[in-house]
Amino acid sequence: MPVTIPLPTDAELTPELREILDSLPALNIFRMPANAPANLKPFVDYGLSLLFCTELDARKREIAILRVAHVTRSRYEWTQHATLARRVGVTDAEIAALAVDGPVVGLGEDGQLLCRVAEEISRDVRLSDEALRTILDRYGRRQAVELILCCSHFNMVSRRTCLEKWQMP
Repeated sequence: MPVTIPLPTDAELTPELREILDSLPALNIFRMPANAPANLKPFVDYGLSLLFCTELDARKREIAILRVAHVTRSRYEWTQHATLARRVGVTDAEIAALAVDGPVVGLGEDGQLLCRVAEEISRDVRLSDEALRTILDRYGRRQAVELILCCSHFNMVSRRTCLEKWQMP
């Protein structure tokens, strides 16, 4: 039996934490950080900023997140973001292409680059100089940083170091 960190119950939460959680979808990805009360709101705010306050195109973002989810084997992240990806124009064929072991094909030069960035951050922890140079040239400094932050954040939430409950609602 694996060691797990239990999700906090409502009775264990302060009224402020319950209010924050009540304003969000009832997903364990939000409830787990409530075990560290001072970190819940910043965690939620940061995640929401990556989803709704960037210049990086939502379609590009979701392609990168899905590739992170596949590479890290996060079923939770894959399930949540496949739905979001469809809403921002990623086709079922493109989603299937992201779910392969080995090189992703059929997404064009831009899609290949997004996948490369997601893979390098997920597997190597940092980008190669070549990949970094390419995203800076293609997207500019702000969107390149947003892409890196996005891939890094979703790597954090996809890791299984906490428990399976974190992964699966």
